Amino acid sequence: MGLIVVCAAVLIITGQGGSATSGQTNSAHDRALAPKHSGSTDNAPSVPLASKGLPHTRTKKQTATTAETPIVGPEGEAAAQVRDPEEADSFPVAASIHHARAKSPSSAGEAAVAPGALSEAQVRKELKEEEQAQAQEQAQQKHALIPEKGGFSVGGDGTIPIPGNIPEAVQRVIAGGNAIADFPYIWGGGHASFIAKGYDCSGSVSYALAAAGLLDAPLVSGELAHWGAPGPGKWITIYANAGHTFMDVDGVWFDTAGRSGPYSSRWLVSEPSLTGYAVRHPPGL
Repeated sequence: MGLIVVCAAVLIITGQGGSATSGQTNSAHDRALAPKHSGSTDNAPSVPLASKGLPHTRTKKQTATTAETPIVGPEGEAAAQVRDPEEADSFPVAASIHHARAKSPSSAGEAAVAPGALSEAQVRKELKEEEQAQAQEQAQQKHALIPEKGGFSVGGDGTIPIPGNIPEAVQRVIAGGNAIADFPYIWGGGHASFIAKGYDCSGSVSYALAAAGLLDAPLVSGELAHWGAPGPGKWITIYANAGHTFMDVDGVWFDTAGRSGPYSSRWLVSEPSLTGYAVRHPPGL
């Protein structure tokens, strides 16, 4: 069996007696990175904070040398992840800081579903009629969000309002994002389990989608680049590539990068660069 190198989202797959090829994204990749192992990534090695003047144990270009619990595919192949290039701007948490675990995504999604939310059948029926009103509400919501000083994070308590006239699934995604909005960035966080003390980019997106029942297991960025339907969605659009992922939910950006501090919100008011990302969306949304 091959070796594991700890990284953030693209597979390096080695088979019995085979050679390793970096940057591959294929069916073995998808199978290998599914969370079929037990363990926690909460104790992942600390990662660089030097760009923000925070305590750190490693320079930006250094990588961890100790592996987590191995991720092994059904055919015995070993997998590894590539570190997120946006990790330095995502405010990883120092080893000395302890954060409470998140509750389950389904519980987070239940917390703030507005009464009378549209069912899936109603969404299909009323989709065209709602387009104009939805566009106006998104514009109003964008203008109402004010960034926290020092970055592009949403100020206040870090959460965003949940409109009552959008599909229930989108409400639940927002509720899930709100539930972990101010959790620290921990590389690999949210992959061994949805319930963690911190989340990386794909762990964050996976958690929010799982709050609406759209995922039953976390996905890494490379997998999210092929998940769902191609192109932008009406309410949710996911941007993903080999190393990073984020999404637009009802006109607001949900991203680990660009925050103003380790505990500031994942909801942002400024549009990140969209170059070099696959564009996907949950079918029907």
